[in-house]
Amino acid sequence: MAIHVSLSVNGNPVSADIDPRTLLVQLLRENLHLTGTHVGCDTSQCGACTVMVNGRAVKSCSALAAQFQGAEVTTIEGVAAANGDMHPMQAAFKECHGLQCGFCTPGMIMCAIDIAQRNLDVTEALVREQIRGNMCRCTGYHNIVKAIQLGAANMGGA
Repeated sequence: MAIHVSLSVNGNPVSADIDPRTLLVQLLRENLHLTGTHVGCDTSQCGACTVMVNGRAVKSCSALAAQFQGAEVTTIEGVAAANGDMHPMQAAFKECHGLQCGFCTPGMIMCAIDIAQRNLDVTEALVREQIRGNMCRCTGYHNIVKAIQLGAANMGGA
């Protein structure tokens, strides 16, 4: 039995008939072909699947798509400006070399945007605390932390 879900993804209205067990990450990757949202662990531990839902970071591998009826979802594909300019957080990750293999990067950037939007003072300690749910297996945390701090400063704080 399929259910109908309608939501906005990266500013575009989306509707789909899906199995009620469909995870948000599956809807994004398999139905909408937005493969920037990665699946790393399937248990909500690594954060590679992080997207923004109604302005807050959500791990999409542990959330049913049907939960987001009417929601505004933003994936890594939707953070750049319409003219193609990188989001300030993306630019900071590039400038600070806040990536190595790149697998964690989309989820890390989405988490970082959430951190920057919710906090006026994005300190190293705050960043290290709040990215605990996002794993980088290349151990690039020092540059990731620097990138998040620079990105937050370039975004202008909360």
